[in-house]
Amino acid sequence: MEDDSYWSNIFRKETKQTKNIYTVLKHVPIFQDLNKKELKAIERILHRRTYKAGEAIFNENEPGFGMYIIESGKVYINAGKEQKLLAVLTEGDFFGEMALLLEIPRTASAISYEPSQILGFFQPDLFGLLETKPRTGNKVLKCLAQIIAKRLRQGTLENRELKLKLNDLEKNQNKKRVNRWTIR
Repeated sequence: MEDDSYWSNIFRKETKQTKNIYTVLKHVPIFQDLNKKELKAIERILHRRTYKAGEAIFNENEPGFGMYIIESGKVYINAGKEQKLLAVLTEGDFFGEMALLLEIPRTASAISYEPSQILGFFQPDLFGLLETKPRTGNKVLKCLAQIIAKRLRQGTLENRELKLKLNDLEKNQNKKRVNRWTIR
């Protein structure tokens, strides 16, 4: 019997798409503690969207409602009036995760650099998961808390390093001022 290419392509594409989401999810740190069954539950509540090159996924100062996972493509994270590039994210990367916990304005913009498939995981999805599958929801929350804590610690260390450098610069500036006065 000859293979009906129309039907086989539909099923093959769907299988590839489902496999791709699962493959991406199992490498996202927020979902690292989940087993296959739990990852499938997450997969069912994700929202998939395609973004064109140059299209905003979200803009700085807009309220945040959830996080995004890059299934394919590239996303630039920019901030400020001059849209300073903060990060370039690619397949498997995620961003906006703090909005799962807090509905506060975004601190940066996320812009699709090229056509991109993005998976959205929103606060109501997480809260629904906590109600219907509390063990899975709590695993996600635990990983989310660990990620935010690591980033906070890293930010604190970087801030301390910058303050030390600033103090050194100020001391050097003060020494130069004193030297100018003593030479005169």
